[in-house]
Amino acid sequence: MEPKKVTIKSLQGILDNLKTASEAAIGTYLYKGLRLQISKYKASGAERFARLYHRRRNQGLCVVCGEKVTHKNPRTGKLYRLCNEHREKIDKKV
Repeated sequence: MEPKKVTIKSLQGILDNLKTASEAAIGTYLYKGLRLQISKYKASGAERFARLYHRRRNQGLCVVCGEKVTHKNPRTGKLYRLCNEHREKIDKKV
């Protein structure tokens, strides 16, 4: 994933999140050619994957490949968690 470009004002907001130990500060940022990476120390693989899963799901992206999901579940009205390609592969009816 590419680092998110930030300004001094948004960098101040990130620092405020760090002061409160908020997980909203976690990420990779680019400020004037410097890459700032904020991550949780000794986070397990499962914890990192869960964070990635929730971030992609909330943004309407496929949780496997990150592609934009376009179809909604007709029963719930929410976007599917997988793109069409992965729905065919993973959620295929037997």
